[in-house]
Amino acid sequence: MWESHSSPFDLHYGLEIDEATDELVRAHVPVREHLLQPVGLVHGGVHASIAEALASVGTNVGVVPDGNIGLGMSNNSTFLRSIREGTIHATARRIHRGRTTWVWDVELTDDEGRLCAVSRVTIAVRPLRR
Repeated sequence: MWESHSSPFDLHYGLEIDEATDELVRAHVPVREHLLQPVGLVHGGVHASIAEALASVGTNVGVVPDGNIGLGMSNNSTFLRSIREGTIHATARRIHRGRTTWVWDVELTDDEGRLCAVSRVTIAVRPLRR
């Protein structure tokens, strides 16, 4: 697990990174009660948070060794199917690696492998200030 890449917020909602490279990031989140809307569905903000976290982790794997940092710039999420229980599975694939921005497509699925949400996330690459 890549806990060193997880923020306190990511740890709060239960993000568990399974694999992280500068091209592909896989993770999962067990569904727990505090992630649900009042009607019992996983909140859309959880899906969007997972997507941004994966894109940030993947970008940072690639840019931190060069003295840079990846910071979320844009997150466009579309929700296709609800999740009520089980596990949210997420896969992020880098589709653009630029000097100042990286772009990722993220798919979020349920335990049956059904597509539940998609996100396109842009990460800004900036010099790391210490």
